[in-house]
Amino acid sequence: MDLGLTLTSLPTQLFKSGPLKGDAADSTDIESLNHLVGRALHVYQCRSLLGRGGMGWVYLAQHRDLGRDCALKILSPKLVQKDPNYLQSFWNEGRAAASLVHPNIVTIHAVGESDGHHFLEMEFVRGQSLQHLIDDAPLSPLKATSIICQIAEGLSAAHRAGILHRDLKPDNILLTHRGIAKIGDFGLAKRVHASTANEFPEALAGTPHFMAPELFQGAGATPASDVYSLGICYFLLLTGRLPFARRSLNELMSASLSEPLPRIDQFCHEATPEMAYCLNALTARSPANRPQSGLEACSLLQAVLGHLRDVETLMHDAFDPTPGVTWTREQNRFELKVPLPDGRNQTVYVESSDHASQHSLLTIFSRCCPVQPHYFEQALRLNAEISHGAISIREVNGQSFFVMVDTYPSATVDAEEIRQSVFEIAKQADFVEDRLTGRDVH
Repeated sequence: MDLGLTLTSLPTQLFKSGPLKGDAADSTDIESLNHLVGRALHVYQCRSLLGRGGMGWVYLAQHRDLGRDCALKILSPKLVQKDPNYLQSFWNEGRAAASLVHPNIVTIHAVGESDGHHFLEMEFVRGQSLQHLIDDAPLSPLKATSIICQIAEGLSAAHRAGILHRDLKPDNILLTHRGIAKIGDFGLAKRVHASTANEFPEALAGTPHFMAPELFQGAGATPASDVYSLGICYFLLLTGRLPFARRSLNELMSASLSEPLPRIDQFCHEATPEMAYCLNALTARSPANRPQSGLEACSLLQAVLGHLRDVETLMHDAFDPTPGVTWTREQNRFELKVPLPDGRNQTVYVESSDHASQHSLLTIFSRCCPVQPHYFEQALRLNAEISHGAISIREVNGQSFFVMVDTYPSATVDAEEIRQSVFEIAKQADFVEDRLTGRDVH
């Protein structure tokens, strides 16, 4: 495979209003298709140019017979002249994608030809691309996971129908005003052509960064390669950056084939261990180690999303009705202030362990006092007197502490167990702190 590959297509910009980016305004394709604005084509009235996709131009149009707005994608005449195979691909993949009807996929209503123009009639999505959303502001981990889970659901529907996307990236994902994610351009994959150029033109740099490593080695696209692209989208949503940001395709290929994925917690401190585990699975270098389809990826993401929501729901159920207890959340750790008799107080922490979701433990602990050698014997004796939990040593913010600790399987713990354990751990930790130090610090 020629290592001097560059991408020849622009990123999809389906619903961006205003002037197009880069050199698009000077393109001969715009000159040849600009006359369609305000004109009729087949049963469509073309009202305005929305943007440029990888294989043509997209217009806001109205279906005159049905009176509905639609997005009309017209295959670039220049592409047809340059490579007639594009036309066959356009028809074949357009018909296949038209069979997909799913809330998280942009629906294709019709494929046709009129006056020498080949077109797809698509659902018009009022909103913005996921790329524009990322450009505007970073997403919270919960929102990023929720959006990626929706995309995985759409990808799952396509894979069940035997259809690959082959160019999944934020430019090809649209968000409605209600936050529903919809995948566009199914099957209309961009092609990579040999070139002597070593650097990406600025407008062409997006797609190769989402390609699975095996594709650079000449392997064919598979559901697992779509899953890898989904994982890179997830990394981008969580961090606002690409994992392997390179300008040269040679450098990008080398990085994706040999370098580990950067640790997510270096760029997104709020990401939970479950998110990191899921992200590493989606972007595993070997396709055999990834979820093998959109369905498997969706199941994994739903487990992460469910875990995030379930723990916080349990905390609300356990402590919202309890007077005096306040709590805050930071990443996957909850910090509770628990009042005790005689005016004493104790801080208790509830956090998820660093395991896959199905093996995750919910750990409840409270600091007693810093570890001191002369406390060891007394601490061991006190451990024998404690009826709930156990004294352990734990690193907290870089310092070793005696802590009272208890653990539960995250999948089965309920709100009442958490509530009772928090109060017991608080009471026992305060008891140990008082016996060892005579103070009320933690």
